Amino acid sequence: MILEACPSFQNLWDESDNQDLLYVVMGDLSRHLLDLYQKGQTDEFNPLCKTIETFHTNGDSFVKEFATIGILEAIQNVWGHTDIDPEEFHKFLLPESRKWWKELNDFWAGKIPHVGAGLHNK
Repeated sequence: MILEACPSFQNLWDESDNQDLLYVVMGDLSRHLLDLYQKGQTDEFNPLCKTIETFHTNGDSFVKEFATIGILEAIQNVWGHTDIDPEEFHKFLLPESRKWWKELNDFWAGKIPHVGAGLHNK
């Protein structure tokens, strides 16, 4: 689904030696998205964010965790180590994914003890 939403990532996926390690590959995806953003090529961001939203709304617990920790956190980490504010990607997210993005921010800011704690209390 990720490759369907972001076909420009296909070559990097094909070249990756880590296809069995999806969390590692999401770091590659995050760097790819950053590169696209820096080039002003964000056409694939909306379809990709729809896919991430689908993972959050329709996935089982493993898929939801992957969407949050594997994808969103990877984007925050990769983009956060550059001069590009990760919140620039946040603008493309849909409602459920935005909640989990905020949850990650709250966790790293020490506002909640673990990811999921803030959303379970709402």
